[in-house]
Amino acid sequence: MRTHALLRNLLCTVLVAMCCDAALAQAFSETRVDTGWQFRQRPDSPQAAAHPRTLPWQAATVPGTVHTDLFARGLIPDPYVGAAEAGLQWIGLSDWEYRTTFDVSPQTLGNARSDLVFEGLDTFAEVFVNGEKLLNADNFFRTWRVPVQGKLRAHGNELRVVLHSPINRLLPQVQAMPVKIAGNYPSPYGDEPTDALTGNFVRKPGFHYGWDWGPRYVTAGVWRPVKLQSWDAVRIDDVQLRQAQVTEAHALLDVRVRVDAVRAGEYDLRVWQTAPDGKRTQVAQRHAALKAVDGEVVSLPVTVDRPQRWYPNGYGAQALYRYDVEVRQGGKTLAQASKRTGLRSVELRTDPDAQGATFHFVVNGIPVFAKGANYIPFDLFAPRVGDAQLRRVLQSAVDANMNMIRGWGGGIYESDHFYDLADELGLMVWQDFMFGGGMQPAYDKAFRDNVVAEARDNVRRLRDHPSIVLWCGNNEEEIAWKYWGGADHGTSLRARDPAFARKVWDGYVQLFGHDLREVVEQEGGGIRYWASSPSNDLAEVANTPAAGDMHYWEVWGNPAHPPVKYLEITPRFMSEYGLQAWPAQRTVDAFAPRADQGVATPVIEAHQKFMAGKGNERLMHYVEMEFGTPKDFPDFIYLSQAMQAEGIELAALHHRASRPYTMGSLYWQLNDVWPGASWSSIDWFGRWKALQFHARRFFAPVAVAALRDAQGHTEVSALNDRTEARSGELRLRVMSLSGQPLRDERKPVQLAPLSATKIASYTDAELLGEADPRATVAVFELTVAGEPVSRSVVYFSAAKDIAWPDPGLRGTLRRDGDGYALDVSTRSLARATWIDFGELDAELSDNALTLLPGETVTVRVRSTASLEALRDALHLRSLADAVQPPSR
Repeated sequence: MRTHALLRNLLCTVLVAMCCDAALAQAFSETRVDTGWQFRQRPDSPQAAAHPRTLPWQAATVPGTVHTDLFARGLIPDPYVGAAEAGLQWIGLSDWEYRTTFDVSPQTLGNARSDLVFEGLDTFAEVFVNGEKLLNADNFFRTWRVPVQGKLRAHGNELRVVLHSPINRLLPQVQAMPVKIAGNYPSPYGDEPTDALTGNFVRKPGFHYGWDWGPRYVTAGVWRPVKLQSWDAVRIDDVQLRQAQVTEAHALLDVRVRVDAVRAGEYDLRVWQTAPDGKRTQVAQRHAALKAVDGEVVSLPVTVDRPQRWYPNGYGAQALYRYDVEVRQGGKTLAQASKRTGLRSVELRTDPDAQGATFHFVVNGIPVFAKGANYIPFDLFAPRVGDAQLRRVLQSAVDANMNMIRGWGGGIYESDHFYDLADELGLMVWQDFMFGGGMQPAYDKAFRDNVVAEARDNVRRLRDHPSIVLWCGNNEEEIAWKYWGGADHGTSLRARDPAFARKVWDGYVQLFGHDLREVVEQEGGGIRYWASSPSNDLAEVANTPAAGDMHYWEVWGNPAHPPVKYLEITPRFMSEYGLQAWPAQRTVDAFAPRADQGVATPVIEAHQKFMAGKGNERLMHYVEMEFGTPKDFPDFIYLSQAMQAEGIELAALHHRASRPYTMGSLYWQLNDVWPGASWSSIDWFGRWKALQFHARRFFAPVAVAALRDAQGHTEVSALNDRTEARSGELRLRVMSLSGQPLRDERKPVQLAPLSATKIASYTDAELLGEADPRATVAVFELTVAGEPVSRSVVYFSAAKDIAWPDPGLRGTLRRDGDGYALDVSTRSLARATWIDFGELDAELSDNALTLLPGETVTVRVRSTASLEALRDALHLRSLADAVQPPSR
């Protein structure tokens, strides 16, 4: 009996050891819950009776939105075609429901912890698992984690998400306010009252409620992935690669691993580094006694000798390191995570000086002039934005010599892939928090707590991207409160209810001056925080040329100055300015038949969002100012693009020529959320407008700026963003439109590194002599070895006052390697020459060109179309085709 007892005890010991080993082997697992989803309008929804076809359960896509699911099922028309917007506002007033079922493995059922993770719910969402309500979500931007251990079964777990209309949810409380705070854009469709706006009371993208470049579609849905995470020992909640110091000699990192441990125990942590050349080495190891708590942080120092540093586009390579973290016990890996980063030092310098204070970014010790644009969401319905679309737009920014893009606060925190691309391409990102206009109820502590949780989620998710160089509290809320008119902005509210106005402003200062600043200081890894754009970080005066960043909208916005006014505004950093244009004819054709196209036709006005349908009047004002009245709508499209490109070029070159006083120029805007008129340089389809081609030239690292002001004075500057000195030659030619030379001179120029050098100044009389200003141009060209020749053409009269001769444009297309080469020639000066191939897809290496008399340029063309088809479709035009001859 004793022997049997010993055997039994030994067997039990072995079995216990085997069970322990089995438990250790059950590492962290994750599966996506993305199949079998259905959706419907809730039967008790206010809009149910009016839309009975949406009540039965139908197939849905997750991640997705209600609008895209309705469109996919044929229940609504394409929201972007025609004038569909008004007829689809009921969707935002409805309540919706999504459901699916899923199975789980025996291992998951046996694990100590299981969580459902919702990376994005839009927006007021109740979540039920097997009939039990587990979550009330109220923030589009947050990640929601729901414990589900003990609530799952092996087969047929039902997951249900009920989504409530944000308008209906919030409207009663807004209407009950005796004095209301300012919103953004009142709805023109009656889905909410114009005097009780709800968008700024909910943590949901502002642009869903309509903006001056996009439609009003108040969405709902499960917009980012749903995941089931399960573990029996530990989970790595977060890895931060905090860069304590980065120099040419060393990079000192603090790898901070936040761990959730099911039970206390002894664990080993390892960090592996994969260098940009692919070499993988273990760089840190630590033994840690973890407590049974969520969120314990273990720190592992890492030193990188002679690091390959990350640089912005134009200053060096985008070297990237990957760090793999493992948590091990008993020789087994229980959890692992990977992060990628670029090693660089970055700071925003705002040093006091005699004029105010500087505002510029320094990367790896280099003061960088920020060249780029603001970006907005890439589609109204975020889940359908694909990786290829993101890459196309961001690559286009790099191709136009940009090094910075600003993520505007009325949109979304973009996907991980977006920031991965920015890292790879060398695009610095100015990242707003998601507050885009109006005023929030920040006096409400629950609202602020919700925002702080949102900010912490997103800063932790994005902080290791080397591309992110600034976190900014909001877009234009400070200047709206201080300076804008309107019944609900600061000046009016202070007069109507001083106590409430003080409460609103104190809440603003608490949220944007303290709470978000603290999150960035705690979580951001040393990246600077800025309270608002434009601002001087909550100094009394905002949007001033003397300090901080600036938005300038008196060109285009009221009082609608001519673009030459840009030359009178010299900021420290211009973070917004812009001019509108229509996209290419082919893009307009995608949403409106030719018969429905006209400056004031309903479909065209439906895709022109500025000033409540008066945008085309403002756009025509600018077209007529320089070019006169277009003959027809296609000419209006063409001239709007020429006006936009030339006006923004004037401003951007002025900003660059004002270096080092001015150290940034970000025009509004890079991309589009849908096909329509806007300030973008790339339309929704990814097609370049004239502005994008101009940007490649006016943002070139070495360029000439010849800027003629309203008084007829031309200042000529040589611009050099290279870190080394350059020498070159400046050529000045004065000629007639037909090419008759009146003056031709050359002189050597020296360009200091990272500089703008004034090299000449002229009056009109000095350039023209006795020549006719309506038939003469001055051409400045800067030639520097290894750089494209930079050209700046000065005109002495408005284009509408010039008798443009027929330039005799000719195009000869031929095969060239894996693509085509197009030789374009002209007899006389051809301003704003535009090349297109009609309905054929073709990518051009250059466009929107000014050709000098007798000049031939060669443009590379990439297309899947045949040579014959491209030749038949080729169309060339210049201003001579669109501008009416002046009356004499």
